[in-house]
Amino acid sequence: MPEASLGQLVSELIGDLGRLVRQELRLAQSEVSEKFKQAQYGLYAIVTGLLVAFCALLILLQALVIALSNVMPAWLAAVAVGGVLTVVAFLLIRQGRENLKARNLVPERSLRAARKAADTDGAGQ
Repeated sequence: MPEASLGQLVSELIGDLGRLVRQELRLAQSEVSEKFKQAQYGLYAIVTGLLVAFCALLILLQALVIALSNVMPAWLAAVAVGGVLTVVAFLLIRQGRENLKARNLVPERSLRAARKAADTDGAGQ
């Protein structure tokens, strides 16, 4: 059996490496696809749970209106519960908008650390 030349061995090695890289990429693609589906199903479960919780909240609020209608007119009970919920919603929305302003999203500590590192590097040169 004749021995393979160095050129043939290198050519086979390059071919094997190419196949290995392609196989690894297919495996990574398959795994990412599987993890994406897992995350998607988890997200569906969370959204469904939130919808059920929202329905439960509506039922509990209706029960509160009914309970309050025993001590005040039904229309006033509904207005009172609606008014309190409106104030709570307004406060939550205002807080959320404040948290989402650009100045509140700047990574202050990281910027300070980067500036400090840049100053240290600049001073050492």
